[in-house]
Parts: sequence; C-alpha cells; structure tokens
Amino acid sequence: MSAPESAPAPGPAPDREPGPRVVPRQDARLHGAITLAVVVISIATVRPVGLSGRGLAVAALLAVNSIALMARHLPEARFPPRVALLWLTVGVVAAAALLGVSGSGSSYLFAYFLVGHIGYRLPLGQALALAALSSLLCGAVLYFRLGPGHELVPWTLGVSTGLPVVAGILSRSRQRAVEAMIASAESAERAARAEARTAVLTERSRIARDVHDVLAHSLAGINMQLELADALIDTGDLEKVREANGKAHSMVRESLKQAQWTVHALREDSLPLLESLTAMIESSGHRDALTVTGTVRELPARVTQNLLRIAQEALTNAGRHAPGAKLGVELTFAAASSTLVIHNGPATREAAAGVGSGLGLIGMRERVALLGGTITAGPVVEGPEQGGWQVEAVIPG
Repeated sequence: MSAPESAPAPGPAPDREPGPRVVPRQDARLHGAITLAVVVISIATVRPVGLSGRGLAVAALLAVNSIALMARHLPEARFPPRVALLWLTVGVVAAAALLGVSGSGSSYLFAYFLVGHIGYRLPLGQALALAALSSLLCGAVLYFRLGPGHELVPWTLGVSTGLPVVAGILSRSRQRAVEAMIASAESAERAARAEARTAVLTERSRIARDVHDVLAHSLAGINMQLELADALIDTGDLEKVREANGKAHSMVRESLKQAQWTVHALREDSLPLLESLTAMIESSGHRDALTVTGTVRELPARVTQNLLRIAQEALTNAGRHAPGAKLGVELTFAAASSTLVIHNGPATREAAAGVGSGLGLIGMRERVALLGGTITAGPVVEGPEQGGWQVEAVIPG
C-alpha cells in the first residue's frame, strides 16, 4: 500500500545495450487491485451519501479521497515535489474530514493507504510531518466525537493512521537500495566494456607493430636488393646481378621464418629469450656478439616478446644504415630490471639506397612504455664505436 506501481524507465545510457533499464518494482496490478478495492468498499459502506446536506458532503469527500488515492499510481515524474506535497496534504485533510462527516463505514482506509504512500513518496521530514498531521486530525475527530456514529470507535484508531508511514519509508529504502545496486552493476559493466575496448585497441597496436617489424623491414631489404639487381643489369655484370638476386631470395626465406616467429609470438607462447636472441643475432650475420651479465632468469612472456622485437628492430636498422659495422648486444639481468643494449660502430661500406618507414623507433618506444620501462637511442659520440649508434632499453621486473 505504500509504493507507486509504475515509474518511467530511464533511457539507455551511452554505454548500455539498447533498451530500457529494468528496475524490479512491486506488482502494479496487485496495487491497482488494492486501490480499487479500497475505493469500492468505501463507496459501498460509507454513509450517508446523498445529493444534499451531509450526504452531499460525504459524497464529495469520497470523490476527493478516491482521486487522491488513485493518483499514487501516476508516474512520479508527473508531479514536482511541491505538487506531490500539496496533493498528499489535501488527501490527509480530506480523509480526516470524511472520517468526521460520515456516520458509518470504512472511511479510515483512505487515511491508512495515503499515509503509507506518503512514507514512500516524500522525503523523511515531510513524510513524518504529514503522518503526524493525519494522526492528530483523525485522532481529534474520534476523541472529540466530531461526527455521528463514533461512540463505539476508540480515538486510538485515528491516531494509528500515522503508523503506515513506517512501512512506506521502509519500502522506499528497499527500492532505493535495489536501484543503487542496479546502477552500481551497470557502472561496473560499462567500466568492464571500456577496459575490454582498451585491451582490444592495445592488442591492435601490438599486432600493428609486429606486422611492421616483419613486413616493413623485410620488404624494404628485398626491395633494395631488387633495385640493385635492376641497376646492375644495365652494366652487364651478371655475377653481381646474381649476387643481388641471391640476397633477395635469402631475405625472402628469412622473412618467412620471421613471419612464422611472429605468429608464434602473437599466440603469446613463452619464447626462450637467450636462444631466440642468439638465433636472431646470428641470422643478421654476427656471431659471438651477445654478452649476458647477471643471474639469468625467466622473464614474463610479454617482456620477452617485446625485448625480442626491440632487438629485431635495432638489428635491422644497424644492418640497413651501418653495413659491415661491428655489432654488440648486451643483456643484463639486475635485481629489479632487465636491460638490453645494442650498439654498432660506423659503417664500413656504403649503405644501400632506401629510407625506412620512420616507425621503428616509435614502435620501440611504445613497447617499452607499455612495460613501464625507458629507452634511449642515439649516436655514439666517443670510444672505439664513435660514429655508430646505440639503443638501450630498461624494463622493470
């Protein structure tokens, strides 16, 4: 008897699936049937009812009370707070007045059900004030026997009309708690979807970097060899043409191996860091170039994968921009971090024509940033490798 039977369902939130939010409420049909029963019982039992005098007053107050009680089924949005307060106050006064002018019947039912709805609908202070008003007015009507036929009715019945406000307040608190839980669940669902979208975008960026590492480097090298072979055809030096063509074929085979390695890495299988790094260095034409310091330990698959990709990028750049240069790779295992350093001296022969995509260093920085590490890359300005290039990546953990 205390809760509204319907309320407008809010529109879908931006991150929700289409469709209204479903908030469990009390059965609208049941409460509608109860309201109808109260109205019918009151019309059937409250007397006198007529077209003049006290009968007309009873009939008018019956109509006012019935309208006030049925209005609780209208959506809350239809009534601003002040209008709701005025309507329910008029309803309480009308219920007390009906109790005073009627000679018999169940007129007090209107007060009970209206006060119950007041507890649900209005803020706590206003609800308690109107409940006290109902108890005061109805109790006074019966105590002072202001209407006929109340000799056998105790005045405490009038005072008790304020008690249903407690049921209304509890019902409202329960409903608000349900809505809060639903809102919290929806918020968590939106956060989970946002996190999933972020993970998808991050994975796309990772795949894009891997594809760049394999395709951009390999195709750039193959293209340079084919351009060189094309230029040598005009010179008639078939031996050099065959050499350039053979290098292009070799690069194709190496690219296939790298593509297989990339697919393996994308499946997030655990890769052996030292074995993979050694094989990568040897495939670039350098032997005994790896130096390992510290206590070797197994790193997370994600760290291993990104360290190998950084090494691949640095080795490719060294081969492209400093052909024939001496190259060194240092892998250091510290207590709180792992460091990969790749350095090369100046080129000993002319670099082949061609320009890289410019995304290599960006890709390395992105990889290190995802792992919370740091990376530095720049020319070597002193020492035996002066004029060369060095890349240093420090990964925590």
